[in-house]
Amino acid sequence: MTARPLLEIIADRPLVTAAPQTTVRVACQLMASKRIGALLIVDGERTVGIFTERDALNKVLAGALDPDRTTLATVMVRDPQCIGANKPLAHALLLMADGGFRHVPVVDADGRAIGMVSARDALGRDLVQLEHDIERQEALENSIGY
Repeated sequence: MTARPLLEIIADRPLVTAAPQTTVRVACQLMASKRIGALLIVDGERTVGIFTERDALNKVLAGALDPDRTTLATVMVRDPQCIGANKPLAHALLLMADGGFRHVPVVDADGRAIGMVSARDALGRDLVQLEHDIERQEALENSIGY
């Protein structure tokens, strides 16, 4: 259900982070080992960026950068948009669609990152529920003559 709160979606997932001085190769190895598509980049407890598989492809590989010498600080997206843990998945999906990205850090009431959601979270039962919601909406519109 796209109405599920993000806190429920991320509840059993550890937040995987890296420091800005981490090399791209180390970051990609971490992402591969954890089977994730994005890392939150933190400096102490402060979120400073996000590094995604798209960044690895478009900025590092396509840009012919050396992954052993390039740090995340060089290629990360700085100050990523975040979303509150109490918001529903639907809000995160809209944020992703509007911004053209696939991962959003989830923050607590104090603004500290506590997790990450991705467009992939909409697959499975959420996608099925969304399809049912759309069908109900269309049926309602048809019944009232829209």
